[in-house]
Amino acid sequence: MMNERFLKNSNSVWLWLGLIAALMIGSAALPSVTVAAPQNESATQLLPDEISVAQAKDKKDQGAFFLDVREPSEWYPSHIPGSILIPLGQLENRVKELPRDKEIVVVCRSGGRSSAGRDILKKAGFTLVNSMAGGMNAWKAAGYPTVSGQ
Repeated sequence: MMNERFLKNSNSVWLWLGLIAALMIGSAALPSVTVAAPQNESATQLLPDEISVAQAKDKKDQGAFFLDVREPSEWYPSHIPGSILIPLGQLENRVKELPRDKEIVVVCRSGGRSSAGRDILKKAGFTLVNSMAGGMNAWKAAGYPTVSGQ
């Protein structure tokens, strides 16, 4: 009885070893696949999660997309020129409205909601995204331009 169990178990071991060897040999014969680098070289660079207001101003001057995640009642009185308003509570359902080929800087009043917005975008597959530390409070304190209305 002991010998029969041993034979059954050893046969199973040999069967598994044979399968593993076949898989290893078979995978060695598969052609190798090379993945091309993305055309947008900046997509391969890791962006910091948060940038200073001065860095955000530089990115604005270079054409970055500014997303404001505050509420309309906060945005209309004062916002960054050219920024687009999508309140944080709507962002997850409206990510298709945002460009994937431009760097996105997420802005709010003081920096809390913008980091949550950044995380929503990263979860949705955006790689060129960061948030502005200090939010609109820091932007205004630095003396950078704002506009009101739409």
